[in-house]
Amino acid sequence: MGKTLVEKIIGMNANKSVTAGEIVVVPVTSCLTQDGTGPLAIDQIMKLSGGTIKNPNTTYLFIDHASPSPRKELSNDHKKIRNFAQKTGAHLFDIGDGVCHQIVAEKFLNPGEILIGADSHTCTGGGLSAFATGMGSTDVAVGIAYGKTWLRVPEAIKVNISGKFKKGVYAKDLILFLIGKIGADGATYKSLEFGGESLEYLQMNDRLTLANMAVEAGAKCGLFPSDAITKQYLQQRGRGDKFISINMDNDANYQSVIDIQLDDLEPMVSFPHTVDNTRKITDKDCNDIKIDQVFIGTCTNGRIEDLRIAASILKGRKVHPGTRLIVTPASREIFSNAIDEGLLKIFNEAGASINNPGCGACVGVHQGILGDDENCLSTQNRNFHGRMGNTKGNIFLSSPATAAASAVEGKLTNPIKYL
Repeated sequence: MGKTLVEKIIGMNANKSVTAGEIVVVPVTSCLTQDGTGPLAIDQIMKLSGGTIKNPNTTYLFIDHASPSPRKELSNDHKKIRNFAQKTGAHLFDIGDGVCHQIVAEKFLNPGEILIGADSHTCTGGGLSAFATGMGSTDVAVGIAYGKTWLRVPEAIKVNISGKFKKGVYAKDLILFLIGKIGADGATYKSLEFGGESLEYLQMNDRLTLANMAVEAGAKCGLFPSDAITKQYLQQRGRGDKFISINMDNDANYQSVIDIQLDDLEPMVSFPHTVDNTRKITDKDCNDIKIDQVFIGTCTNGRIEDLRIAASILKGRKVHPGTRLIVTPASREIFSNAIDEGLLKIFNEAGASINNPGCGACVGVHQGILGDDENCLSTQNRNFHGRMGNTKGNIFLSSPATAAASAVEGKLTNPIKYL
């Protein structure tokens, strides 16, 4: 019997053949925390090992969620993280460096590795064919202190993709469609594995977006094969020597197979207050919904490709006078590239507010908290009650194209006419 991607990757690290349902102990290649979860993880590491960590060179501490700090309590948490990094030699990424998941993909992660992170969207790394998954702060503390963790090998669901995206449709629309189809618990503790003839049309930014939101269907991870696109990305990042080929076997035991024809997809929107509450932008439910705030950014859609799409729509246009537009690049590198390409000039001239790289408004701590009964259309991954700092606010999710078009018109808008 062949192996799924998750069985192959975990087996490589366990140094044995593994099957779904099996519990194994594996070494972790790398670990991450962010400023919301890092302080608790540090406290647990002090209890576990007196502050000693196994692999400082592959331990990454991020200050990205409340960055810069909006209040003194969080500033003190940031101090704790900085002091711990200085004492242990762990890598520190401070305010303005960007979102943990984007930076790990840009700088460190490689196919076949195991990354555990104290953040649910650590699964973003599956776009690079790494087993990347979120855990609680204490579990990650164990990984940091001792360099290993235990896992139950997930069952796998194959998402078989064929066809090509139509104009105005993107990877974000694909993942919103998929989550709407199977539900927010449709892949609980499963490995969502993307395959099919159309993988060649999904570049690394698309794969990271899809893997990022696997957890919104309950998945333990979202995985892509390691192929020519993976190799090209690693070569561009100076890590070409880290490439290994990893593919799902044709006779692997998948719990189910979901077939998706890309040509059939339309721009999608998730309505409040669950990600699986999806609509096509052409559905009548999307008519005349006023948008008070548009947020373009995050670890889901804050990459340079996303900013280019949004800028192509906003160029020479103005944000609707009744709508606020916030743009937050996902990393310092992306911010720099957006400057060089003139994208930030386009956003500024359109009337957007441009924030420093980081999570920004997504987590609801600062930089875009909603007012009562306000509607926000965001490119983030989650639209739960209170996610953007106000339980009386409403969050809709979409692609950067739909978000930009809606910023121009001040209401939910099909982006096709602007492309």
